[in-house]
Amino acid sequence: MKMNQKKIESVLGLPAPLRYAHFIKIAADQRKVWGLFSNGWALAETNDGKRAFSLWPAEEYAALCALGDWSGYQTREIDLDTFLEILIPKLKESDTLAGVFPTPNEKGITPDLELLTADIRNELSKIE
Repeated sequence: MKMNQKKIESVLGLPAPLRYAHFIKIAADQRKVWGLFSNGWALAETNDGKRAFSLWPAEEYAALCALGDWSGYQTREIDLDTFLEILIPKLKESDTLAGVFPTPNEKGITPDLELLTADIRNELSKIE
């Protein structure tokens, strides 16, 4: 699904909590999320120094963040089942947060992984 520039700019302009809600809806609708990869996944750091695995609801948003420390990273799709069943447990095990929907100018939301999983499953239940 290709998005027009006006929609991209509109969504990027939302405050982080609304971008999070958008992420949940699109992830459930599309049954996938996106990350950035280059010899390893793109990780951010929270203000208190914790690692965060960066995630986006669509390829276009991820691609816009492939700059600075992530210059040269490529967008990579993550199937939603793989995300929920494999990646979330690995993040918990490694004490890594999910950094949901950062933008080039703003950090993403770092929800509790249980809450993130519950929010996605709740949204899935509405559309299945």
